[in-house]
Amino acid sequence: MRRPAWLCHRVFPLELPGISAAEDAYALAQAAVAPTALFRHGRKLRVAAANAPPKAALCTGARQAMNSRTDATAELKGDAKAGRNTDQAEEKQAQPPLQLHQFLPHRLNVLSSLVSQALTRVYGQHGIGIPEWRVLVSLGQFGVMTGKAIGARTHMHKTKVSRAVAELERRRFLTRRTNRADLREAFLSLTPAGRAVYDELAPRALEFTQKLSEVVAPADRAAFDRAVAALTERSATLVDEMEFRSAPDDGMES
Repeated sequence: MRRPAWLCHRVFPLELPGISAAEDAYALAQAAVAPTALFRHGRKLRVAAANAPPKAALCTGARQAMNSRTDATAELKGDAKAGRNTDQAEEKQAQPPLQLHQFLPHRLNVLSSLVSQALTRVYGQHGIGIPEWRVLVSLGQFGVMTGKAIGARTHMHKTKVSRAVAELERRRFLTRRTNRADLREAFLSLTPAGRAVYDELAPRALEFTQKLSEVVAPADRAAFDRAVAALTERSATLVDEMEFRSAPDDGMES
């Protein structure tokens, strides 16, 4: 059976003169949301919408749907305004309580690591590392020392000191002499070859120090030295306190 022209237009909109797109949308919305009743009058078939919602409500819903699609399209295109609400919500989030780049112990550790790496260019040509360098400079400064004294002054573990001493002795940069008062330790000193290396590296190390510290204003260097000394002393105190607290109870009665 052939459909009437008016039914085909309402169900399947056509671009007919005199019919606006708004009227087509309104008719389709009525047909979609309202129950329909069929009336047959002879050869004509009419479709009537019963209890259809007001036209204003349908237009409002259509505008909301179009706005939602517009916002989604703008967000996909990278529109800054579309993500404004998300950015504001992220800014309101609380900052983490600990940030590594502002953590003083981490900053000091990074500084020490970078300085040590740069300093290896001064003494690395002699095939020695940081522990050997510290032992060599300590003996060059004080002449004769024990391994225990070197460890206390350089804050190195006794195992690391022992390995560094063995390496320098193998390279014939130092010599050891047994302590007759305590056979468990020995007196260490530089050999002529070790002294020559120290005399060669000392001026280069001082030049490196000058290049490193020139970024600090001359008027601030005294305050900087005091701050470093205070932090070093405070750190040593904290270490002593931690060792005291972790020491086992000897069972003595108070």
